[in-house]
Amino acid sequence: MNVQIKPGIDVAKLKVLVVDDVPLNVLLVKKMLSQFGFQILTAENGKVALDLIAKENPDLMLLDLMMPGIDGFEVLRRVRADEKTAKMPVVILSALNSEADVVKGFQLGANDYINKPIIMEKLLACVAMQINLLAP
Repeated sequence: MNVQIKPGIDVAKLKVLVVDDVPLNVLLVKKMLSQFGFQILTAENGKVALDLIAKENPDLMLLDLMMPGIDGFEVLRRVRADEKTAKMPVVILSALNSEADVVKGFQLGANDYINKPIIMEKLLACVAMQINLLAP
């Protein structure tokens, strides 16, 4: 599968935040995204994610839902409530795949929802689409 980022988008300047409490999941997502050349930031929980968002202003967040402490739903709620981050694309990556969880994710403002286990082609297409939508 040949996923394309629009010409003129400098992917090396784009920051993608991967939030997941399972180190192997973070590693897999980083490996899948490596072909794009983004700056990859990682957070192992919701608190670290919110701190990184405030400090680094990522362009896109890939967010797990089931995490100790501040879960992904709450991270998403806070991101959407803050005018500085309200428009940042957020893609949920989760093993929670009930209709209620998916609907809740979209109601809170997720741009997309990918079920785990993650299919690489689907993730790459989704990320490329979200990045392409950022372009003027």
